[in-house]
Amino acid sequence: MKKIISIIVVTFLLVSCSPEDTGNVSKITNYPEFTLLGDSVIFLNKGEEFVDPGVIATEGDNEIPYETTVTGTYRGGTTLDTNVVDIYQIVYTAVNQDGFSGTASRTVYVIETGDLTTNIAGLYTSTVFRNGTSSAQYTNMKYVIIWKKADGTYQISDAFAGWYSIGRAIANSNTSGGIIVANDIAANDFSFPETLTNDYFGGVSNITGLTVDPATKKLVLTTSWAAPGNPPTNYQFVGTLTQVQL
Repeated sequence: MKKIISIIVVTFLLVSCSPEDTGNVSKITNYPEFTLLGDSVIFLNKGEEFVDPGVIATEGDNEIPYETTVTGTYRGGTTLDTNVVDIYQIVYTAVNQDGFSGTASRTVYVIETGDLTTNIAGLYTSTVFRNGTSSAQYTNMKYVIIWKKADGTYQISDAFAGWYSIGRAIANSNTSGGIIVANDIAANDFSFPETLTNDYFGGVSNITGLTVDPATKKLVLTTSWAAPGNPPTNYQFVGTLTQVQL
């Protein structure tokens, strides 16, 4: 994108005026433009090697340097570690000679795909009902992730299975921190030790149930929520999560 800035300078003389007394100064500012190398969305299996293909940043016809920053959406990483499951945002920033900056980005999913018999980790699409009702915007939403923690428990990116964060696209509206203890996956024996809150609305929430069907690659997650109010408004979210096979 080019922005043309024109500055008109007029000089007034007490005695006389000539063409040399009035002039136009024109300056063209070329904002940074980017050519993204590789795909804008990349899916990787946990532990798979990743080499960032980067971008080409230009100012007009000239290539200029850029800087790269990485943010892990749920686990806070500042480097892309393929041994840590997360959704990573890579942002490329360049600054032109006039101090104007521009950015480009890509998303990298690092995923562990469990067999749903001994491991429930995975990348999931989500269809959610709230108090028994739903609509198209809450159907096959992309994506909810479940990762296995170092202590053997699991954590889900959103205990509401994406109702607000994906379906309504409200920023920072996850119900985060949902820990799942797999006592016996084959027997659908799980426990949920933490009381949660929605990061945007507040309130008190608990995961109350989880069932796993390895044959269909589906999980059904049930979560209760007492939304803020006097008295609180009670909701139940039932999310059907379908594991994506990379």
